[in-house]
Amino acid sequence: MASKSHFLNTSGENDPVWVHLEPYSKRPQFKKLAEDIKTDVCVIGSGIAGVSVSYELVQHGVNVVMLEAREILSGESGRTSGHLTSGIDSGFVELVSKRGQSAAQMAVDSHTYALNRVGEISQKLGIECEYRHLPAYDISQYERGQDGHDDDVEDFKAEAKKMNELGMTASFKEGFAVKGWDGKVDQRDAVTYEGQATFHPTKYILGVLKWLGQQPNFQCYTRSRVMSVEEKGLLNKEVRVSTEDGHTVTCANAVEATCIPLQKLSVIAELKYFRTYCIAIRVPKGSVEDCLLYDSKDPYHYVRLTACDEKDDYIVIGGEDHKVAQENEAEERYMELESWVRRRFTQAGSVDYKWSGQTFEPIDYTAFIGKNQGQNHIYINTGDFGNGLTHGVVAGKLISDEILGIENEWSKLYNPKRIPSLSKVPEMMAHDLEINAQYKRLLQSDVRDIEDILPGEGGVLNPTLKKPVAVYKDDRGNVHKFSALCPHMKGVVCWNKDEKSWDCPVHGSRFGKDGIAIMGPAKANMSPADEASEALLKQA
Repeated sequence: MASKSHFLNTSGENDPVWVHLEPYSKRPQFKKLAEDIKTDVCVIGSGIAGVSVSYELVQHGVNVVMLEAREILSGESGRTSGHLTSGIDSGFVELVSKRGQSAAQMAVDSHTYALNRVGEISQKLGIECEYRHLPAYDISQYERGQDGHDDDVEDFKAEAKKMNELGMTASFKEGFAVKGWDGKVDQRDAVTYEGQATFHPTKYILGVLKWLGQQPNFQCYTRSRVMSVEEKGLLNKEVRVSTEDGHTVTCANAVEATCIPLQKLSVIAELKYFRTYCIAIRVPKGSVEDCLLYDSKDPYHYVRLTACDEKDDYIVIGGEDHKVAQENEAEERYMELESWVRRRFTQAGSVDYKWSGQTFEPIDYTAFIGKNQGQNHIYINTGDFGNGLTHGVVAGKLISDEILGIENEWSKLYNPKRIPSLSKVPEMMAHDLEINAQYKRLLQSDVRDIEDILPGEGGVLNPTLKKPVAVYKDDRGNVHKFSALCPHMKGVVCWNKDEKSWDCPVHGSRFGKDGIAIMGPAKANMSPADEASEALLKQA
């Protein structure tokens, strides 16, 4: 059973596989911000984007202050699957059709830079993080002979051709199968592309943080929740970052490396929000080829290996995505992932870890990295589209270049101030309608009575003529009540029985069972509705 402080370490009740070799107890501890300070750049968030931006700036002598709302690495970078690839979720044929050849070329170049940059930094700093180059394979979701397989093959051939045009090394291989795939499921044929990479993400990020902590021009403060980031002063040349405790960091530039900007709308409305699921399942060491593997299912499965112990490795497989708070059948999704592995790799052993994460899909398939809309000194990084690790490293380069006054052509691709194509307007309107439809929960109730809630579970009680209440009953049967209205845009949260969290279906904000905010765009914690809940929140 997770401790009361668990949501300070990670964004869910379930632990990801990365704690197997790098437990929370090994993570560095930093002080809470206890005074007003000044610096050159304030970076908000301690995941891969925040650490990458900080590293690039500190190297150039810039004074950097990092603020983290909870503990170090408590967000999505610690719950990723650890893929580093220059491939993108939409595929390059689709990206070229929507944004043009030059945009696709910049996407390849920037992601290739990112996956190699991780290797360069880990080697330079002596970080042992399982970093290695390896091939990636795209396979059909259908077996040979099934309807759909041949169509996938034709798509693969077109994708391989486009990859090669963009400078990647790709080929279609008829009859190709991953070494160690000994099950009866026959999904042979694949696009193969070289020069991809993988690593242990938390070992890498913590290694860079260790180096940063030794530099005189870097400071980090944890449990320092940011509540506002505002441009102030003559011609808005100053940024003030204010925390929940009333302290202020005054700086020339601020970077919101928070997965999602801490604001009401703007780019928030141009994203779709998804939960994605992962398991780590043992296989005998050396029995399965070390590669990155993806199928054509929508949402697709993604597979890699990571170290377990002297005898076994883990296959880490993810997928089975759905929109945040719009479904609640996690166990079925974990079972599907397990079945997928066992039917293809018959030597698979026990499933040791099950967890979920969150992804952000931009309407035009491209992340938002750079100066935020309507601002000149506040930068954002969001819209990872399943490539959050490489986008985080790209943000390190692109945002640091902009702050240092170095021209970078990638800004044309990732500019948050870009205007969406007219072809995307119908999709954006449909997305807005779907989002607005989630306010129907203002009239719905999950339970009729608190007695209907089992210990360790939660639900929304919506009394007639009163505001909805989020009710959590702990393992001892004690009841804790919070306002069910998300602090962001007043959507009614839903209970996530897998991760023991409150998730908002409107813009994807999430809160721990104890009401602590664990995912934006909401900045504030849930509002306690009684003294017991207020005490629970203070303990967190």
